[in-house]
Amino acid sequence: MCGRATIITPATALEKRFNARLAAGTVLNENVNIAAGERIPVITQDDPDTIQQFTWGFTPHWAHKQTYMINARSEGSLNPENEPNYKGNMGIFTKPMFKKAIRSQRCLVLVDAFIEGPKQEKLNKPHLVYPNRERGPFALAGIYDTWQHPLTGEVHHTVAIVTTTANRLMHRIGHHRSPVILSKQDESKWLDASLSIDAISSLMKPFNSKGFNAYPISQHIKKPDAKSLELLKPTGEKLFKDYDRCLYERLKYAADDSFTIREERLVEGDQFVLF
Repeated sequence: MCGRATIITPATALEKRFNARLAAGTVLNENVNIAAGERIPVITQDDPDTIQQFTWGFTPHWAHKQTYMINARSEGSLNPENEPNYKGNMGIFTKPMFKKAIRSQRCLVLVDAFIEGPKQEKLNKPHLVYPNRERGPFALAGIYDTWQHPLTGEVHHTVAIVTTTANRLMHRIGHHRSPVILSKQDESKWLDASLSIDAISSLMKPFNSKGFNAYPISQHIKKPDAKSLELLKPTGEKLFKDYDRCLYERLKYAADDSFTIREERLVEGDQFVLF
């Protein structure tokens, strides 16, 4: 996790949701298919009132070349079998590449959805994972660092998404890992510079799958330069049955009042009432 990410929320709405302002001179363009090496919006520990855009692909400041590590395992080299009920230490605190960042360079990675496939097929069988309860953008737990090219002097602000063991939804997809998705209550905690190692560790846990759903999409998402909204169109059924619109339908018909569903309630006989 995770193969790709999606951000389509307009800048003004993103600012309101996270109570932060877009950095001066920054233009936030929607991107349904954010790949490694591309820009992704973040809110950092040292500037929690500003939405910035960093390169997705972590490079530690001491590296001789860019490394583009898109994910950082919370267990580090521990839990090699990806045991879902792992209760041991978080190896990320001793991993040379990440041990400084996890302590003092944490950030929120702002997305509307992420894309993942089974462990073996990967993006040959992609699924879009999105919130089906609290609609709108959400925050993945991230770490960041600043790397300067040794020859050109060019400065790169880079970020990785912290991962943990798979939950029920990710197991249904067939993947062995999951991003750490922070609840709204935990977003400010993740950015708290005074947080202890134990407190940080307690936040690196699988997200609640009841608040999310997923459905298969086209494998054209594998192409980093493919950016059409049609990439998010379902190619099959949702993994969990519900009576809400999928993310693609919410976006496709958002401006059409005749398609707007304000509220839904499941009733007897597997029918639903709109009101």
